Amino acid sequence: MADNTALPLARYSVLDLTRARAGPTCVRQLVDWGARAIKIEMPGGRSGDGMGGNRHGFDFQNLHRNKQAMTLNLREPEGVAIFKRLARDVDVVVENYRPDVKRRLGIDYESLRAINPRLIYGSISGFGQSGPYRDRPGVDQIAQGMGGLMSITGIPGQGPVRVGIPIADLCSGILLAQGILVALIERETTGQGKWVHTSLLEAMLSMLDFQASRWLMSGEVAPQAGNNHPTGIPTGVFETKDGHVNIAASGDELYERFCKAIARPDLRTDTRFATSNARSKNRDVLMEVLMPVTRQKSSADWVRIMNEAGVPCGPIYRIDHDPGPPGLARLSAPAHSRAGAGAWAGQRRDPRRARILQGSDRGSREARSHLTVGRRAGGGGWVSDHDALCSARPVSSSQSGMSATLVRLAGTGHPTHPPPPTRRPTSREVSR
Repeated sequence: MADNTALPLARYSVLDLTRARAGPTCVRQLVDWGARAIKIEMPGGRSGDGMGGNRHGFDFQNLHRNKQAMTLNLREPEGVAIFKRLARDVDVVVENYRPDVKRRLGIDYESLRAINPRLIYGSISGFGQSGPYRDRPGVDQIAQGMGGLMSITGIPGQGPVRVGIPIADLCSGILLAQGILVALIERETTGQGKWVHTSLLEAMLSMLDFQASRWLMSGEVAPQAGNNHPTGIPTGVFETKDGHVNIAASGDELYERFCKAIARPDLRTDTRFATSNARSKNRDVLMEVLMPVTRQKSSADWVRIMNEAGVPCGPIYRIDHDPGPPGLARLSAPAHSRAGAGAWAGQRRDPRRARILQGSDRGSREARSHLTVGRRAGGGGWVSDHDALCSARPVSSSQSGMSATLVRLAGTGHPTHPPPPTRRPTSREVSR
């Protein structure tokens, strides 16, 4: 893997038990800032990882960038024993099993805390670790609906509409990463680990933000507002001579600048639109007045005119559109890589790969294998493999041909696990 020792989380190591999207998003937040993560995968030669798709595809590569990986069968006692040996020395474990599964496997927080009291254990689920829905399977679309987001998204009267990204997955993963970081900071003082958990539904409720407080404090049930801001008017999508732009002119000061910029100062004093409350009440009428005005100029003209007037305005691009000046690319993550013709932020290349023994039933044949996340066949992609070349052999057989797997460091004859990264001692440890 790339040398991340200068990044702020380089001192921490993570075991990643997650699949799908929300859990991997959490771990990705940590590794992007330098943490070393080992992704634990079930044996069997899977070509993908649930909703992550093919392991060499764009989704899987994006979700699991910069991770290491190892194969481990946690359904077998040997696999659990190996996992616990790893857990003794790491800082963080992240999982997204249903609550009963991790307890049945013996890898729940209480079981691991007994062998590593400093462990931060992060859990993510559909509906929480307790309560009537705790055992339900949960995915992003379900959380968007149950969290209320779909009821306020879309054109009025259209019916529920999902957001164009897996927002419940992404937000819950980011919130869990934030909780883990807070727990790591607290550990500097207490010396003790903690169980940190969230869920897709909790994250979705949190993300409702002012729409939720609008109901709780004012008794207003937010309707669908389409491309218009639900309360800040006029803010939304405006038609132009050659397309559309976004303009945000809510509040009296911005609205006055906007009226001057479109050469319609009369709209500032028109009693139907003179105040925020009046504009809110007459939003549809105001938009009907403004659209013929904005259709008179091109999108580029309006972007220039509005920004010169101090009114926020921007074009509306497709994902494949060049966003503008080269300097804009610097807003992305500092590390870049390239697969094919597409550049991705935060993807780092590494020439090293893992070497595994493909099983006793295949004799002593060794093969270069993409056991771990990342590298494309033929090069050109990203790798997130073990730092060292390693050999693996199955302890016992199963229908899939592999069971619990012992990892041997290359050049040694003793079963072991990849050592955790060198960790700087905390100030509390130094004082001892």
